[in-house]
Amino acid sequence: MIVTSCRRLFAFACGITLLTAGYAAQAADAEKPPTFKVDPFWPKTLPNNWILGQIGGITVDSRGHVWINQRPRSLTKDEASAAQNPPLAKCCIPAPPVIEFDPEGNVVQGWGGDGQGYEWPTQEHGIFVDHKGNVWVGGNGAKDGQVLKFTHDGKFLLQIGKAGGPGGSADTKQLGQVADFYVDAKTNEVYMADGYGNHRIIVLDADTGAFKRMWGAYGNKPVDPPKVAGAPANNGDGGGYDPKAPPSKQFANPVHCVKVSNDGLVYVCDRTNNRVQVFKTDGTFVKEFFYLRDTLRGSVTDVTFWPDAKQTYLITVDFGNNEMRLVRRSDGEILSTYGRQGRNAGQFHWLHDVAVDAQGNVYTGEVGDAKRLQKWLPDAPPKK
Repeated sequence: MIVTSCRRLFAFACGITLLTAGYAAQAADAEKPPTFKVDPFWPKTLPNNWILGQIGGITVDSRGHVWINQRPRSLTKDEASAAQNPPLAKCCIPAPPVIEFDPEGNVVQGWGGDGQGYEWPTQEHGIFVDHKGNVWVGGNGAKDGQVLKFTHDGKFLLQIGKAGGPGGSADTKQLGQVADFYVDAKTNEVYMADGYGNHRIIVLDADTGAFKRMWGAYGNKPVDPPKVAGAPANNGDGGGYDPKAPPSKQFANPVHCVKVSNDGLVYVCDRTNNRVQVFKTDGTFVKEFFYLRDTLRGSVTDVTFWPDAKQTYLITVDFGNNEMRLVRRSDGEILSTYGRQGRNAGQFHWLHDVAVDAQGNVYTGEVGDAKRLQKWLPDAPPKK
């Protein structure tokens, strides 16, 4: 009887041990962050003798198609040899600014550039495909005070602002070299990182462009610094940033990204201040994360969410240090980094943009003289 009881007790204890071990294994598996490796064969060779310029923006639509807003005018005469008069060589010609790729890296379509009824930006920057399938594009040229909205196939729908440069961060009609935009499907509001000329997040109605609200760093009223005669414009190259000074109470130029999470938090890349600031959708400040604070070219250029149910991680890209980071969203802790300055596959030069599809494939874009797209494959798909 005693032996039988001991056996039963042992079996019970063993069962608890096995259950505990099983739960621990599940928890460990659930908490294991993804890792990535570069796919050197994506995208495929472009059709039509096309060549890409700088990648001003990148996004993924609901079908897993990758969209870019690239800069044809950034190509040198040598790179666009076939477009010269007379041609210098048989390849290549500038690709259209807006290009859609399927998941395999094939070009689906390309369009964009000057047209009737709107003012195309002088330097392309940012792209977003909203919940209705409409495509938003902008620019950060000196006179780019406008953002444009098109249908999936490039039919013009709406222009917000106008060419001519910023009117200041208090102006609710004119924009100032917007770097990024995100349309919240729940409210049909477009959030804009405005940006290179202004110092704010501005929220507008996505159908009419009507002003809703705006804010600066820490949810403060956005204020532009006084202009100094003869001083160079701060184009995100560290001008005016002092790593030893207290954190700035205003956004620096550029306010480079804005994204809205599924749980209603707004993530903003304050690039030259080397931080991500997080807000509620009404502009209430929540928290901030700093990265490599001695960086003078900006350490937070773009951010996207890991596509699991809880959006557990952020993927950020660093223009100044040329690395991609996997970050825990709850506290901003860096879990892993990828890349370094260089031109090989998996390395970067002026890393500018990042996007992720539902399967966890990550896409990065570079500006400067890199002019390159890269795809990063996860070791496992996200948990849904």
